[in-house]
Amino acid sequence: MENLFSIGEVSRYQQISKQTLIFYDKIGLFRPAYVDPGNGYRYYSAAQLDYLDTILIMKKIGFSLSEIKAHMQSYNIDSSLALFKKQLAVIDRQIEELRLIRSRVESRCEQMEASQAHRREADAVTIEEMPEQYLLALPVDPPYTLREISIATKKCFAEGFGEKLPVFFQCGVIVPLEKIREGRYTEASYAFLPVEKAEGEGIRRLPAGKCAVTFHIGDYLSIGRSYRRILDYCGDHGLEILSDSYEFCINDYITSHDENEYITKICFYVREKG
Repeated sequence: MENLFSIGEVSRYQQISKQTLIFYDKIGLFRPAYVDPGNGYRYYSAAQLDYLDTILIMKKIGFSLSEIKAHMQSYNIDSSLALFKKQLAVIDRQIEELRLIRSRVESRCEQMEASQAHRREADAVTIEEMPEQYLLALPVDPPYTLREISIATKKCFAEGFGEKLPVFFQCGVIVPLEKIREGRYTEASYAFLPVEKAEGEGIRRLPAGKCAVTFHIGDYLSIGRSYRRILDYCGDHGLEILSDSYEFCINDYITSHDENEYITKICFYVREKG
């Protein structure tokens, strides 16, 4: 049709699918100038292509289709300026969130890169000066099996993401010392996520201090051998264990499907016996 563009032509010029144009028509965002009553074909005017450009640009900027539709019902330079300034604030928040996510991914990459060294240290126990750190910790329900630990971990991630806490993409558990001494190595009382310094319900501060550390390589059910190693080391070297066990997952289900590649860092706060 003269001075009109078919839906196929608009799709080709604007690099947008016909299905998207049909959807925009159905929601009243971008309707054709003319619909052939005989075959239902849609046609658009030249002026409408500029209108479609505006829609696509606003979508690229990050506006929702409902925001675009409401704005374009009656817009001018003043309303556009106000809306675009508001979107700048949204973009700034997204940039900050991406920076936070990037730092978390970078931290996880560094852990995985260091995993080879941890494998070489699998049979060793070392003493480390641990820095102050913070955890988002949630209780594990009885009977404290791997099922309940998994559920508590999922709750940690859900709460951390829901509350927009500065969590690292890492998890861990706290196992009571008395259970470890009884050989109940996998009965964790809390699941946790390391976070940047924060306050609030569920946030636990770990002070800086001396820790006995060992790395467990392999599936979680075999972690008892690593606990026996670190307990023996503390006994042989005159170290008093002051805390429950803090297990930090270095390599886990997030980074490998092979449990033989799992690496768990086991930490106890200790001091020399007086």
